[in-house]
Amino acid sequence: MADFSIRSGANPPPDWTELHALLVAAFKVMEGKIDPPSSLGTMTAGSLRMKAGKEFLVLAEKDERLVGCGFGTASDKAFYLSKIAVAPSMQGQHILRRMLPLFENEARRLGCDALTLQSRVEMTETHAAFEALGFRKVSGSSHPGFDRTTSWHFRKAV
Repeated sequence: MADFSIRSGANPPPDWTELHALLVAAFKVMEGKIDPPSSLGTMTAGSLRMKAGKEFLVLAEKDERLVGCGFGTASDKAFYLSKIAVAPSMQGQHILRRMLPLFENEARRLGCDALTLQSRVEMTETHAAFEALGFRKVSGSSHPGFDRTTSWHFRKAV
């Protein structure tokens, strides 16, 4: 297994452009596969910096480069995870598994009883990865203008 470090909280990435590039690389698999397209297409390094100012950010690094990230924010009694990504070259090395305890601890600290996330219905491999980490599919929703389910909602008790 690769040697990497995980950090969170008040330690932002040294380069927000690098964080944006990591997300773009990790989300590339969705291009042409999901409809509607990911909201990442409208995000910039600057908007990620602003998101991190309002949300809990977890970063994974190897050899001083970002290889994983995720954001979290409390909503009601759940801690919602978003923009979770692992560099394509690092997938399968348990990076997200090592990031999850930081999200779980923050959720508990804020009085939340679960982690939640959404994943596009087309991303079946991603669903399997989340389920292997203890998440369970609990519902679905549709993006505005769609008459079909476009996202599955997952939940994991903390």
